[in-house]
Amino acid sequence: MTSGSMTQTELSPIVACTISRDVQNFDLLIEDMETALGENWGDLGFAESLAFFNQPEADSLEFVAVAIDETDEDDLVLLGEIISLANARGIKVILIAEDVSPSALHQLLRQGAHEFVPYPLPEGELQAAIERLQKEEEAAAEPAHSPFNNSERVGDGVLLAVQPISGGTGATTLAVNLAWELATVEKNNPPRVCLIDLGLQTGSVATYLDLPRRDVVYEMWADTDAMDEDIFKQALATFDDKLWVLTAPTDMLPLDLISSEDVSRVLELARLHFDYVIVDMPSTLVQWTETVLTSAQVYFCTLELDMRSAQNALRLKRALKSEDLPVEKLRYCLNRAPKFTDLNGKSRVKRLGESLEIGIEVQLPDGGRQVSQSCDQGTPLGSSAAKNPLRKEIAKLASSLHELGKNEAEAA
Repeated sequence: MTSGSMTQTELSPIVACTISRDVQNFDLLIEDMETALGENWGDLGFAESLAFFNQPEADSLEFVAVAIDETDEDDLVLLGEIISLANARGIKVILIAEDVSPSALHQLLRQGAHEFVPYPLPEGELQAAIERLQKEEEAAAEPAHSPFNNSERVGDGVLLAVQPISGGTGATTLAVNLAWELATVEKNNPPRVCLIDLGLQTGSVATYLDLPRRDVVYEMWADTDAMDEDIFKQALATFDDKLWVLTAPTDMLPLDLISSEDVSRVLELARLHFDYVIVDMPSTLVQWTETVLTSAQVYFCTLELDMRSAQNALRLKRALKSEDLPVEKLRYCLNRAPKFTDLNGKSRVKRLGESLEIGIEVQLPDGGRQVSQSCDQGTPLGSSAAKNPLRKEIAKLASSLHELGKNEAEAA
């Protein structure tokens, strides 16, 4: 490590530096920087970092790690200047914070910090943050299909929601795999797809795609009034550079943490930038369920061929009709549907639809153990088990939805 003026040598070019009041107060950060970068990093104080950014030596910097604790909250203006100047020079900013108030964190993130990592540093988290910055840099090198390219804004993306009638009916599995199939439905000009997990308590989209849950997700939901394009972009994670995901927050939060206005703002911003927005809903009906239902083009409800699903479907219909909500948007998806040769099972499905006075338009076959294995491995069925019968059915559903969308767009 070098310090002070951060003199760069030919043998050890400086690619990053820490910026803090005293880096010795963050000994775990020192260890992680040495592990990640060896000797190719340096250390600066707050004031001297402003001067250093204007020197030619700063051209080699890829990122800075700004480390602060509660005693630094009096210097938020100075810290904001450091972050803004780093952004102006094209230098990424990782914010390392210990015992800092949420309002201070939010202010610094709005100033342009790209990543937030709590201190003491979780094992491997700094390296993971560095890798995410590198991936973002690579993605920025190919801006032609970026959903945040202003010249390619969608403006009115298709909103599809998925809600379970009962627990364990495969709603999240359907949402994740439908999003992936839509994101890969075309090779030459694939649509831009965003998957939003609104299961604030037990949402598992992040698990099914092996994605990190970022603290900035909570910061975004906590103050959507101040949310802009940059904050929304920072809250999103990407899967295989093809699917953008807003995961559930890190902690289990009450469903009434967010309001209908919060959900509406996020959905509007997502539809502005993406061709398709898939929303994975919680099984519980909440105040903002109406917001999603009225905004969605199609509202999928997953159920199974059992009494609990039948009873809950009736209760859901009654609840929505009592509030004069658009029940005609509901599309019922039967999970673990009987096979084509199971005539008795087919008869039961017919009787279920007739007794509930609903049309069961999508029948999803039982994918077997491959489905749970795919979820545990954090990969969509299209990548891990392309020939699985459930994957094939979801792929057909995605293809039909996409064709319908294209035909409507051409007609308009």
